[in-house]
Parts: sequence; structure tokens; C-alpha cells
Amino acid sequence: MTPNEIIGLAVGVCAVLTSLLLALRWVVKSYLQELKPNGGSSIKDTICRLELQSSRLEKRVDDLFTLISKQ
Repeated sequence: MTPNEIIGLAVGVCAVLTSLLLALRWVVKSYLQELKPNGGSSIKDTICRLELQSSRLEKRVDDLFTLISKQ
């Protein structure tokens, strides 16, 4: 191999690795974006809503149990 071919190969490998790292960075950034609250459409917001509904249902079940046990 000539020095020009070696340099060309090295530049090509660097370009491919750079593009792969940038793609990985984009994927990680998009996943992390889902874990931040954004006003309703992220996974974190959905989980918070489900926790709130679950605690409300638990309280209602406890209240119903109390009413039934008094009778």
C-alpha cells in the first residue's frame, strides 16, 4: 500500500466512526428527552399521571372498605 492509500483508508475509517458516534449520541439524546417532563406527552408525565390516579383509587377503595366494615 502506498502512503496515500493508507491515509485515505485512515480518513475513511475516521469518517465512519464519527458518523456512528454522532448517530449514537442522537439516539441517547432522544431517549433522555423522553425522561424529562414536557407538559403531558413524555413517558415521565404519563407515569406521574398513573401514580396520581393509582393513589386516588387506593384512597377510594380504603374509604369503601371503611364504609362496608361499619355496616
